[in-house]
Amino acid sequence: MKLDVFAPEEKVGDVIGDLNRRRGVIQGQDSTPGGIRVKAEAPLSAMFGYIGDLRTMTSGRGQFSMEFSHYAPTPKNVSDDVIAKAKAKEEALRAAK
Repeated sequence: MKLDVFAPEEKVGDVIGDLNRRRGVIQGQDSTPGGIRVKAEAPLSAMFGYIGDLRTMTSGRGQFSMEFSHYAPTPKNVSDDVIAKAKAKEEALRAAK
């Protein structure tokens, strides 16, 4: 997903840190009259619940918009984890029968 995040200047470090934890890639920053605009890309699966976290980090002053950018392969460590969980769930269902 392509993200535009608006945050007060004093909270930009927290916002960028949070985007990095969500596997986001920062594309750039622009200064605006209302604060800083951070442009980034991040996987959709990591962005659920972001508005609440952003509002908490910025004391309610942060905003963001998000739109589809492109499809990309899932990192190997993430796909391995998803596959392992699906196999464990399938085995548990078989054992329950």
